[in-house]
Amino acid sequence: MRNKKNNDKAGFTHQNFQKKISGGYTIIETMISVSLFTIIVTIALGSLLNANLLHKKSQNMRSIMDNLSFIMEDMSRNLRVGYDYHCIDDGNLVLVNPHSCDAGGGISFKSSIGGQWVYYISGAGKIFKSVDGGITSIQLTPDEINISSASSFIVEGALPPPDTRQPYVTIKLVGSITYNGVVSPFSLQTSVSQRQIDI
Repeated sequence: MRNKKNNDKAGFTHQNFQKKISGGYTIIETMISVSLFTIIVTIALGSLLNANLLHKKSQNMRSIMDNLSFIMEDMSRNLRVGYDYHCIDDGNLVLVNPHSCDAGGGISFKSSIGGQWVYYISGAGKIFKSVDGGITSIQLTPDEINISSASSFIVEGALPPPDTRQPYVTIKLVGSITYNGVVSPFSLQTSVSQRQIDI
């Protein structure tokens, strides 16, 4: 009787032991789970790094475009308060007489704060600014921006009376931005009318 109880206890204990073994994970199941987890994390990490890289590129492109927009705003603001517009269509940066043209490479004008100001597109595809009549120039556009030959300054109504049109300038910039080997084209245009009445 005592022996039977011991056997029952031993059987009961053996049964519990088997339940504990069958309730856990095998090493193969664990390896498969870890492998799947590693693959999923690797894919997710790759996507995260790619998204971060695209965000940085987008931020840098945005910074360059903001720079270009600032240049357009600077030109517009100074042209608006300037006078005696001289469209540069002959390569001469020095203001001689007010002059209109359909597609100039720059514009020269007298500033309301004094002096002769010049904005022009160089042969290297950069925009330059001069506040002393073209003697010394400052490059406005960063090296990543390349202005194409399709860009122009269009000046209308610059001639003195009896010309009955108010002086009016249209700036058209066409080109591309090259950043990290990626070329992105752009096209900007703005129009400015001289604030001082000249009709």
